[in-house]
Amino acid sequence: MERAVQGGRNWNSASIWLLYFVALLPAGWEFYLGVTDNLGADPVKTFERFLGLWAIRFLILTLVISPIRNVLGINLIRYRRALGLTCFYYVLMHFSVYALLDQELAVHAIVADIAKRPFIMLGATGLVLLVPLAVTSNANSIRRLGKHWLQLHRLIYAIAICGAIHLFLATKILSIEQWLYLALLTLSILHRCIRPFTKRQRLVNTAAVKGWS
Repeated sequence: MERAVQGGRNWNSASIWLLYFVALLPAGWEFYLGVTDNLGADPVKTFERFLGLWAIRFLILTLVISPIRNVLGINLIRYRRALGLTCFYYVLMHFSVYALLDQELAVHAIVADIAKRPFIMLGATGLVLLVPLAVTSNANSIRRLGKHWLQLHRLIYAIAICGAIHLFLATKILSIEQWLYLALLTLSILHRCIRPFTKRQRLVNTAAVKGWS
């Protein structure tokens, strides 16, 4: 029995590291295309938008873990931390390309751009809110923060709102794929807002049934 448990833990750990590897492959491949001059006429913008879209994809994957468990009964919680951290890495890379390659690390230009363009301000806000989540995404922080850890990590929904509006404002013409991303982000946020009420109603119904039995 102990050997079986140990084997399960090893598999979970290996599958999480495999997830990180596979999740970061798109960034590595796009970087390779960039250094080999295969990203078109505006490689910096292409790379920047590519990383932003993958950040949105991993944000959605992080958010849908709970609805999948609650609605379908499929428990993928053990992968949520890795997906959330991968989302953070892509957002950080997205902003780094903007700051280093697009703005050439001109701080005054970056600050002026953030103040002048709402979608950049929202993107920067999302990145700032992601930092404490990334820093506390470990077992030690969960133990130290206790119930405050859950409260802190509810920031993911504010981040989702920032990400959705950032995507909407940053893209002049949204593709069907991008509309789908916006729909999934919206549904994930609505699920989080509605769930406490449905959970409370389910408890009331259960109590009523027990009262009649």
